[in-house]
Amino acid sequence: MTSIQPIAGTPDLHRLRAFYEAVLGAKQTLRVPEEGPEFYVELRIGSSALGLVQQDDTQTGEPVRIILSADVEDVDALLPIVEQAGGTVPAQPSDMPWGQRVAHVLDPDGNMLNLTKWL
Repeated sequence: MTSIQPIAGTPDLHRLRAFYEAVLGAKQTLRVPEEGPEFYVELRIGSSALGLVQQDDTQTGEPVRIILSADVEDVDALLPIVEQAGGTVPAQPSDMPWGQRVAHVLDPDGNMLNLTKWL
């Protein structure tokens, strides 16, 4: 069976890891190298994995090329945590016609993260 894992490049691996730990409860499962400055970390979020790689020349912000989506317990309750962790909440959540509550937020690098909850 084939699987796919998103990996986000970032100029500030520590800041981005702290954001996903605070907002989604991510747990680090891998660090490369094991000693010294980090180059890559793998985060476990529920049954999913997200890789973060230190790339000093990463351009943050626009254009958004990939959108991450996370099913969460309470969309509204996470919005203050997003901001406290360095992210941005450009608009309030909406109840979608297909039965989800959705908030489109941005992580500290400007990557879009959809927080979703089935109603």
